[in-house]
Amino acid sequence: MLEVGRVCVKIAGRDAGKKCIIVDILDNQHVLIDGETRRKKCNTRHLEPLAEVLKIKKKASHEEVKKEFEKFHLAVRETKPKKAGQRPQKRRKGTERAAQEKQKQGSASEKEKKV
Repeated sequence: MLEVGRVCVKIAGRDAGKKCIIVDILDNQHVLIDGETRRKKCNTRHLEPLAEVLKIKKKASHEEVKKEFEKFHLAVRETKPKKAGQRPQKRRKGTERAAQEKQKQGSASEKEKKV
């Protein structure tokens, strides 16, 4: 009953109530889904198969799934990739201690000069 291209409704989880399509069968209990839901691995017990079967190939891309969904007037989840930000640079502990010791030595020598 579960085959590539079968339209299903997700009945459990965060995407419950949304329509999806089976893109790949991973094993006896898991499939790869895409559509109104996020493209992800899903347990077959969390899906309710519908009568419709769309013509897509195994491991179809998101764009191919989107085209098939639009033919049946169904919405597809659109996500934008996040822009990579600048990562903070790691500081080494040894260099911080050395800098602190130099400051201490500098302040101690200034005190000796004043006295």
